[in-house]
Amino acid sequence: MNWIQKFLAKLNRQHHQFVVKHGETMLRAIEAHIAKQSLIEDAAFFECDRFPWIPQIEVNWQIIRQEVDDLLKVVNFLPNFQDISADQYDITSDDLWKTYFLYGYGFKAEKNCRRCPQTTRLIEQIPGMKTAFFSILLPHKQIPEHRGPYKGVLRYHLGLKIPQSSHACGLRVGGKTRYWQEGKSLIFDDTRPHEAWNLTDEIRVVLFVDVVRPLRFPFSCLNRMMIQAIAWSPYVQGSKREAIQWENRLEQMSLLAAENCDR
Repeated sequence: MNWIQKFLAKLNRQHHQFVVKHGETMLRAIEAHIAKQSLIEDAAFFECDRFPWIPQIEVNWQIIRQEVDDLLKVVNFLPNFQDISADQYDITSDDLWKTYFLYGYGFKAEKNCRRCPQTTRLIEQIPGMKTAFFSILLPHKQIPEHRGPYKGVLRYHLGLKIPQSSHACGLRVGGKTRYWQEGKSLIFDDTRPHEAWNLTDEIRVVLFVDVVRPLRFPFSCLNRMMIQAIAWSPYVQGSKREAIQWENRLEQMSLLAAENCDR
């Protein structure tokens, strides 16, 4: 590595450190006002009838499930969450939390979306959708308590494949616990301390979506600006690069499998 490359690498590290340090401070300062400006209550879980788009997703859950079933045939080839988002190593480092990204802070994983056209069509109708992927917990996976990155979005889960021992597979947000059901929704504030677990011998799959929190004007405009800033951050840009690499690998694997079937 010549001196120019070393200088650029050092500059990039310094820029990353600056963004992380000052970006975190700015986010927390804005979060202090979000609950006051929110058009919905400040709660751990929210009533689904507050979101008119949810019934359309639920009525089509079996269509989404069909696309998930195809993906589960190659579940061992799907990336772990920390393979896409390196900052997740703080909460997961094994091979038991698999992901299949469709959108990430506005970035569309084109090849992944083409494999799941019906799911893509449905999530693209969700107002304020920013991130969407299938979250797959393999048997005996526990995700320790943690918090999400920013209160300006809300987190939505649609149960797609849920173990029969449902009470051994759940989600705690703050002091409240909920259990996923197939075809049913949960929506919650992921900046509250939360944890999830699948203590069964079966796979748990949910559709995982982040949507923009409804806020009063003009705070709603500031919120969208902050979400865009997060999308430009080193963390998200790094995750975008990893997501592209993984979807390319999956496509190559699919092409090889198709060629073998034709022989």
